[in-house]
Amino acid sequence: MNGAEFLVKALEAHGVTHVFGIPGAKVDSVFTALLDSPIELVLCRHEQNAAFMAQAFGRLTGRIGVCLATSGPGVTNLVTGLATATTEGDPVLAIGGEVPLDDRYKHTHQSLDAVALMRPVTRFSQSALNAHDLPEVLGNAIRAAEKGRLGAAFLGLPKDVGLAKIDADPAAGWGQQVRQGPSHPEDLKTAVDILKDLQRPLLLLGMQASDPCISEALQTYVQRSGIPYCATFQGPGCWVAPEQYVGRLGLFRNQPADALLDAADGVICIGFDPVEYDPSIWNSDQQRPIVNVDVQPADQDRAFLPRVELIGDLQQTLIALATLPKMSVSDDFLQLEQAYASELQATAAEGLSMGGAAPVHPLRLVHEISIVTTEDTTLCLDVGSHYIWMNRYAQAERARQVLVSNGQQTLGVALPWAIAAGMVRHGSPVISVSGDGGFLFTATELETAMRMGSRFVHVIWNSNSYNMVEFQEQAHYGRVSGIHLGDYDVVKFAESFGAKGYTINHADELGPVLRDALKQPVPALINVPVDYTDNIQLMQNVHQEFIH
Repeated sequence: MNGAEFLVKALEAHGVTHVFGIPGAKVDSVFTALLDSPIELVLCRHEQNAAFMAQAFGRLTGRIGVCLATSGPGVTNLVTGLATATTEGDPVLAIGGEVPLDDRYKHTHQSLDAVALMRPVTRFSQSALNAHDLPEVLGNAIRAAEKGRLGAAFLGLPKDVGLAKIDADPAAGWGQQVRQGPSHPEDLKTAVDILKDLQRPLLLLGMQASDPCISEALQTYVQRSGIPYCATFQGPGCWVAPEQYVGRLGLFRNQPADALLDAADGVICIGFDPVEYDPSIWNSDQQRPIVNVDVQPADQDRAFLPRVELIGDLQQTLIALATLPKMSVSDDFLQLEQAYASELQATAAEGLSMGGAAPVHPLRLVHEISIVTTEDTTLCLDVGSHYIWMNRYAQAERARQVLVSNGQQTLGVALPWAIAAGMVRHGSPVISVSGDGGFLFTATELETAMRMGSRFVHVIWNSNSYNMVEFQEQAHYGRVSGIHLGDYDVVKFAESFGAKGYTINHADELGPVLRDALKQPVPALINVPVDYTDNIQLMQNVHQEFIH
């Protein structure tokens, strides 16, 4: 074997089924090795989108999604996708070609210190400087991506290392996972002492709590505890325990869940990363205790200093927590939770009555998308005003049903994620949502979708603007800048690739068009002129001085 053949066989042994990438001279040895592999190569139109697709694979499977790019600009184009994956806890292995070793320190064609470039956006960044080192670098990269707080890893592959002969067993278990146990018994005892004194406890479920592998343990603990809970945008939704759920929170501190959070005398965070919702926004003026349940200790933050941290395997720790006596939650707090949950449901229900000719009100869009969303449907959300409306009022029915970029708020993820989601959950419906601005960030991958036989429905909330920026600028400065966009014909764009296109002219068309689009054998794009007049309501009663 040469190095590239070893690499491909080791990925096979690790269970990798797809590699997303774009070829080039420095990595053509790996592309050639893939010809003889059962791993499916997904040839993309841009390396950033290859990283997005790998990220979706990682989020949905819990194992590395793999992307592959050549040296120089091929590698630099991966950066945004890897930063997104690392910030949001998704395991990705990026393999980047490099110039031959003899040219490593020369100012030559596509020379670049890729390892240094990738260090800030990955959990691990290293090059294999000879064939002997390749197995170790690969194994450490996989482990870094798949352990603890998950994220991206970068493996640099010089051209001559990919071609060099190697004597190593690719099935020896490179990157084998190591299981953790539950948190330390003394920490669990401390948590018990803290929790028994609380009358108004609230659970805050973060992105790691949405891992399908812990779903059963999470449901058991939450239901047995009887504690009301809220979730971040990436956290699990109402399916955990519908009667205890008060909604999502994030961005603006003005949701029903925020009001309950303010009233809580203690917060138990499970799988929560502060990047999801800055503690300086929701906890800076609080002296109540925080119990943090996670796979790694929290970064020190004056607004997030847990009284105790239960660090270990989340599933095992939740099983241990479920054995504790049921907490005594005050009746007043439970009644408050029900009132706020009803408020959330009442707002979402308003969507049914939002009719009339286009442009369409956001709540009507959320309502119609929710109607056609089954338990098997995967929702992939881009970033924009639509992402706020959808996250607040569209409910998830199972773990990782809704994919969203909450940490980096990366524009353009929805369509690449939809392509990857259809591969992971083959045969199940996929609906993706973007604004008209974010759509064109990655719309070239529609050709990839057609070539790969993907099926999904992509709904474009069209405002001819970067509207999420617009309404925040308007609120802060009283005027706007750099937000107006031109128009384009979504139907003709779809048809030019062989896909199906629709334009909505009246709110009542949404339901029938969505149902027809879901039956199509090709990707379908739905252009919906959207009325964002009420967006200013998204910022009502906002407490923080600035918005991210």
